[in-house]
Amino acid sequence: MIKIAFVVSEAVPFAKTGGLADVAGTLPRVLEKLGCEVKLFIPKYYSIDEIKFNLKYNWKIGEIPIKVAGHIRSVHILQSKLPDSNVEVNFVDCPHYFNRALLYTNDFDEDERFILFSKGVIEALQRLNWAPNVIHCNDWQTGLIPLLLKDNYSWDKFFKKTHTIFTIHNIGYQGKFAKDALAKADIDERYFYPTGPIEFYNDVSFMKAGISFADIITTVSPTYANEILTREYGAGMENILIQRKESLFGIINGVDYSTWDPETDVQIPFNYSVNSLEEKIKNKKYLLQQFDMPFKKEIPLIGIVSRIVEQKGFDVFAEAINDLIKLSAQWIILGSGEEKFEDLIRWLVKSYPDKFGAYIMFSDILSHLVEAGSDMFLMPSRYEPCGLNQIYSLKYGSVPIVRNTGGLADTVRNWHDGKSKNDASSTGFSFNEYSSSALLETVRRAIKTFEDKITWGKIQSNGMKENFSWDSSAKEYINLYNLVAQKGN
Repeated sequence: MIKIAFVVSEAVPFAKTGGLADVAGTLPRVLEKLGCEVKLFIPKYYSIDEIKFNLKYNWKIGEIPIKVAGHIRSVHILQSKLPDSNVEVNFVDCPHYFNRALLYTNDFDEDERFILFSKGVIEALQRLNWAPNVIHCNDWQTGLIPLLLKDNYSWDKFFKKTHTIFTIHNIGYQGKFAKDALAKADIDERYFYPTGPIEFYNDVSFMKAGISFADIITTVSPTYANEILTREYGAGMENILIQRKESLFGIINGVDYSTWDPETDVQIPFNYSVNSLEEKIKNKKYLLQQFDMPFKKEIPLIGIVSRIVEQKGFDVFAEAINDLIKLSAQWIILGSGEEKFEDLIRWLVKSYPDKFGAYIMFSDILSHLVEAGSDMFLMPSRYEPCGLNQIYSLKYGSVPIVRNTGGLADTVRNWHDGKSKNDASSTGFSFNEYSSSALLETVRRAIKTFEDKITWGKIQSNGMKENFSWDSSAKEYINLYNLVAQKGN
């Protein structure tokens, strides 16, 4: 049985800011069902309810002294289980660093927080007397672990057969800190030199450390794995990634269909399936009622659930808005982000209340309803490592309109107006050029196709029959775990 320590900075249902938490709350459960022994490690944030999640102090370990920035901090481990599984969850608890209002901060000691977490995971494994075959690290917050194992803790033969995998969920977030982070973490300065394994424009990058020292690197879709090797998408990390190209793999994120399935979804008023699509329109009518918008069966409703930021395509959306307003369509937008885009959306709702509805913050219940009630779902991202909402949209028969990048390119097959032999299996609409004109033309094409109910029904049906469950993705990870576990030390 392969033993996996899954180390991550957030995981549902305990703490979440984005899709990383969804991955961490689901993948370990699936790995366990497929025969792995998995322990999950996350920080014990102030917001995590100890009573609700039945967290228990590990008295066998007790207090762990960990040195960070010249101070000895007392750390302990609280334990629980991941719901619907036997996956043990280990919460690294140090109130000095984690009793804060937010999971991630701009505080002066943000580097120290995740230095402590990284060391805390390693020290906890020692005291649990549990040597994993693989420590699976995720994003910059855990990027120091592969280096610490190979240097600071190389003396401990306990980890002789332990290897590391580092997954990049978004290359744009790199954990960059001043050079004094080296001393805070007790990392040898010999690793810090221009273009070296942890140096990034004279700063220390935790992300680069993970890329440099992990045995295998993965990212969350095959297309994104290729994209981040280029200057356009590599965010300055493309050169180190090219050096590690043979150890870089792309595995598409799965989704949890026990939560995201219109046939069983408890958060929508009318359940439906690919065989009862006529029920879907009832959700559309209900959704429009929530926003005091008129229900018009023959006019498509386009949904957006997103962070309202430039990366998600809102700059080209804004550029195209004068033409998008003129289209025969209604829009509902859910999310929050940059003030200039939020202000634009508020202006649209005020100026065109029959065409635009919005909720400028996030709501899990409403996100399910937007998926169920929309005819189309727009994701015009500048880049998208994987994306989950387009996969949810496929399952809910809300035909995705996406830019052909990253995970969007790997999950949505473009309809070419019946001009391609591949149209029979098409599941949505996509465009290549990142521009307002390409976005506008593709939305127009989708609206025109919506008028052809036979074709539209086929595209919906194709999407709803797609399967992006975690089972196949988890098996790909297990293949990598076995591959890295077979490597020499």
